[in-house]
Amino acid sequence: MIFQEFNLITNLSAIFNVMTGRLGYLNFWKSLKMFFDKPLISQAKSNLERVGLLQFEKQKIKKLSGGQKQRIAIARALMQEPDLLLADEPVASLDPATADSVMKYLGKLNKEDNITVVCSLHFLSLARKYGSRVIALKNGQIVFDGLPIDITPERFQDIYGQDAEEMEIR
Repeated sequence: MIFQEFNLITNLSAIFNVMTGRLGYLNFWKSLKMFFDKPLISQAKSNLERVGLLQFEKQKIKKLSGGQKQRIAIARALMQEPDLLLADEPVASLDPATADSVMKYLGKLNKEDNITVVCSLHFLSLARKYGSRVIALKNGQIVFDGLPIDITPERFQDIYGQDAEEMEIR
């Protein structure tokens, strides 16, 4: 799971935050020793490298930007070796350029690692650019299920309302 608010431990380093992604797989005693486990450290470094942040492994989370924090959260999720990633508005609190960068990493994981990514987004431009399927909900009901390219301006109005205007994020 990749959370909108990152849910990282701000006083820990990036690598320790990434390693916490394995806590659910360790018993109490192994969890106490996990920060000295060479294979686990190696896996964490590999996941930091996958999101372009290996050079920040010793940096405390509180000193990182929002986009860097989100990429650390992605690396933490990768520690679980998932077949499926759930991303709850992973770019909602990021500026457009950073949002696009984070979406690129999620898209890369989908394509290169064959990890299914289910992502809740509010920006149709990002869904069009990175999604292979869009399911739009309105009042708890599915109002669209199909290819991103099939969301016409009329369908956009049906989903978001007549007064809504589509915003482009590049």
